Amino acid sequence: MNRITQLFGIRYPVIQAGMIWCSGWELASAVSNAGGLGLIGSGSMYPDILRDHIRKCKDHTDEPFGVNVPLLYPQTDDHIRIILEEGVKIVFTSAGNPKKYTSFLKEHGVKVVHVVANLKFALKCVEAGVDAIVAEGFEAGGHNGIEETATMCLIPLVRQAVDIPLIAAGGIGSGRTMLAAFALGAEGVQIGSRFVASEESSAHPHFKKTVVEAGDGNTRIILKKVVPVRVIMNRFYEDIKTAEDRGATPEELREILGRARAKKGMFEGDMDDGELEIGQVSAQISSVRPAAEILADIIREFEEARKKLAATGLG
Repeated sequence: MNRITQLFGIRYPVIQAGMIWCSGWELASAVSNAGGLGLIGSGSMYPDILRDHIRKCKDHTDEPFGVNVPLLYPQTDDHIRIILEEGVKIVFTSAGNPKKYTSFLKEHGVKVVHVVANLKFALKCVEAGVDAIVAEGFEAGGHNGIEETATMCLIPLVRQAVDIPLIAAGGIGSGRTMLAAFALGAEGVQIGSRFVASEESSAHPHFKKTVVEAGDGNTRIILKKVVPVRVIMNRFYEDIKTAEDRGATPEELREILGRARAKKGMFEGDMDDGELEIGQVSAQISSVRPAAEILADIIREFEEARKKLAATGLG
């Protein structure tokens, strides 16, 4: 056991990221039942839908699970209220100021973790009193840091500055990369893209197929003037890239983005005009498998890599 497994009461220090349109109760409960920490991604849910997912997750696992709450959406207050009403004891916040809800949640007995992409916000997390930090490198899919700091640089930078439990994210989808994150100072890992391509993920089958077929260099970060996001290149990406190259304003980019673009791609399966959020690690994903098998393989590979490193006399 380490500080992450003790903090959450889980077997393995592996957290499944709460990704919009992909992380419903089925995936969260499957990961929790397999020994990790499953997260429901509330960012794509209306409040009543979130309540339903929490209740179904409680029906399908007796293990700890949590909810990821992006702080940039207008329904956040309602989500926090429902989380407390339903007795969820773990909340991961992201895309906003960690001070906004941390003390309030902790007063209600909730463990709070915040996702950051730079040292500045990691220090703000400590000031806010969070229980742990997720430091996410720019290899990650979805919302991203404007600094483009890679995981290998970010984790030791944050580890040197803070003493609280640290979880690495971004570019992690295997046991070997998990071991590398631990070597850099992390005590747990948060994995998103690999669980998108799981049987229990709520992503559309067309999106899962596209993720599996994605190769090296098939993702890019776009919309830096609005909210940086890493996506698979498609027609929507080309439209945004063309606009950015000609110097489009944030307002013009928002107009091209429109509404529900991520839902259109990731949930409804429009591979041409939808926003396909995924990390660079997608190039390493070759199949859609049950979440429990994915997690078991990660842990097995972690142990094998650790023993192999120890056998060199350097581990």
